[in-house]
Amino acid sequence: MARITAKPPAELPLFAGETRKFLTISELNERIKGTLESRLEPLWVQGEISNFRMPPSGHFYFTLKDDKSQISAVMFRRQGAMLRFTPDNGMAVLCFGRVSVYTVRGDLQLYVDDMEPQGQGALALAFEQLKKKLAVEGLFAAERKRELPFLPHSIGIVTSGKGAALHDMLRIIGDRYADRRIVICPVKVQGEGAAREIADAIADLNRFGAVDVIIAGRGGGSLEDLWAFNEEIVARAIFASQVPVVSAVGHEIDFTIADFVADARAPTPTAAAEMILPRKRDLVEQVDSLEMRLAGAMEFKIEQLRESFAGLVKRLSDPGRKLRENQQRVDELSIDLLRRFQERLRQLKDRLAERAGRLGALSPLAVLERGYSIAHKLPEERIVKSAAELQVGDQLRVSFGQGKALCLVQDTE
Repeated sequence: MARITAKPPAELPLFAGETRKFLTISELNERIKGTLESRLEPLWVQGEISNFRMPPSGHFYFTLKDDKSQISAVMFRRQGAMLRFTPDNGMAVLCFGRVSVYTVRGDLQLYVDDMEPQGQGALALAFEQLKKKLAVEGLFAAERKRELPFLPHSIGIVTSGKGAALHDMLRIIGDRYADRRIVICPVKVQGEGAAREIADAIADLNRFGAVDVIIAGRGGGSLEDLWAFNEEIVARAIFASQVPVVSAVGHEIDFTIADFVADARAPTPTAAAEMILPRKRDLVEQVDSLEMRLAGAMEFKIEQLRESFAGLVKRLSDPGRKLRENQQRVDELSIDLLRRFQERLRQLKDRLAERAGRLGALSPLAVLERGYSIAHKLPEERIVKSAAELQVGDQLRVSFGQGKALCLVQDTE
């Protein structure tokens, strides 16, 4: 009889003619990841940010969703540092990236390389975010802004060393006050590293300590060209400056964060030079105008005093009459005062007589007048109230209504 040996069930093939294969979870996730990345090209995705968080690593983790679905997303620190704005919950954005699998947990994720706010440019959004942040901190407060010095002797300029803005400012200053000292700090005014150079130049002029005012600015350009003056590092450098700062960026319609922080804003670099150094002719005209206003005010005041003096003269045309009126009034007051005094004196006399009568009725002298007497035992002058207090031979002084007598006690009852 043939002997048949059965194979363990684990060794049986899944399908006839095939050898059974096994995948680990890691291998499975890697296959899914490879398939996704090979089949699905990088793409733009539209959605709303929720569950946004940024751990100490600096990476951005969030959920991108619409009204029907959602997907986990991550933006690593290197890509996030290049954004001009800060993502936040509820923000509608466009994200460019690739879909892949985080193989450790098998999570499907969107790996974001770039992001733009939807409906508003990234730079405009970054501008509003920084403006709101610095306003809350008080960097724009009007009470901290300082007056610009009048006709400063030394002027610091932070701008491009090759731009037309510097040429225009030097021309204005030279034409108006050629003796002024100018300290130029040439810097990059756009592009990478420009904000750092501008901030360092402002700090250097403060350390230099020999300028009365600082002009920081550049000529016109697009929002991107002017962006260095919208950087937080420049705003804080202006805020920390001990020297008054004039912001002169772009054209009159351009506004930057530096404009809000600076002690004064000029619409253009040329206007900044004109602001700190007005023309001598304008000053002379201003002085002439003030002189005319002062002369007019003095003339008006003199006329007022003249009219007031004339009124006083009329009132004092007969000083003797006023004196006689006052003398008559004094006489009337004196008579009234004397009358009041006499009446008061009479009242006091009546009250005194009344009280004297009441006191007289209670006086022991009045008792003596009615025939009574008072005995004082000698020598202690003690009033005797009872015969029991006396002994034969005691001496008494007896007071009567009229006079006194010395008596010797011969007997007592």
